[in-house]
Amino acid sequence: MGTSKYSPDFRADTAALYHSSPGGTYASVAKHLGVNHETLRTWVRDVEQRARPGAVEATAI
Repeated sequence: MGTSKYSPDFRADTAALYHSSPGGTYASVAKHLGVNHETLRTWVRDVEQRARPGAVEATAI
């Protein structure tokens, strides 16, 4: 897998921003941040999976 141009901190911050945007959609938040909406959806899903009890940490986001 190649290197990402987005740091793990940026990914986590964008997922947190999505969660803190009432009524915000993946598309609207992603557009505001300049990332693809499917990329944001993946980052949010990854953060949510890691937050579940007993979740196994992924080696890379």
